[in-house]
Amino acid sequence: MEQFQPTHGDYPQMIEWILSQAATELGESISCDTHNVVSGDYPATIDSYDGYVITGSRQSVYDTDAWISELRRYAVRLHEAKIPLVGICFGHQLIADELGGRTEAVEAGWGVGAHQYDVIDQHWCMSPAMDQYRVLVSHKDQVTTLPWGAKRLASSGFCPNAMFSIDNHVFALQGHPEFLPGYSEELMKWRREIIGERVYQTGIASLEHQLQSLEIAQWMVRFLKGDQSV
Repeated sequence: MEQFQPTHGDYPQMIEWILSQAATELGESISCDTHNVVSGDYPATIDSYDGYVITGSRQSVYDTDAWISELRRYAVRLHEAKIPLVGICFGHQLIADELGGRTEAVEAGWGVGAHQYDVIDQHWCMSPAMDQYRVLVSHKDQVTTLPWGAKRLASSGFCPNAMFSIDNHVFALQGHPEFLPGYSEELMKWRREIIGERVYQTGIASLEHQLQSLEIAQWMVRFLKGDQSV
């Protein structure tokens, strides 16, 4: 959100920061470029990079904007080429919806603040291993049906399809490891009337919990690197 940039930086910087921190923890380095797909900015070729991240967005994957349709087609191209692709929130939902699954608004409504998930299956990138993790979220849509060939990796009562993989080239999650508690709090305040007072108060209280954002980001880095020894 533009109004939060003076305090929290812009959104691409948040993504780059958490991935850089995670890479450092792994004794690695990672270099990121940002392409504004809303304005039609895409890499020259799909093999310009070793891997891709489709990030969060304030819009829904079922909106009819032309840029969303184009991004859907690009996700299919990456999938068919088996180039490592990570989806975060909107990206998670778009990948699922375009590859044979379904994303929709659910009766459970908004999920905000820190949510806890159970790890129910494993992927080689998920090291350090955890039985549960807690990460910040902000969404009203969910993946209600997994895409073809997907393996569900994490779940909760609120969000059953919180994380999935497809072979060794798609890794997608509903949570926002790039969010910091201060940013999450500002976002909840800004959407207080939309999300409702009960959800708002629960979300604010949840910020006291310890997060596993860095560990989740390490999974993402390992996946993007495609090196099981990292």
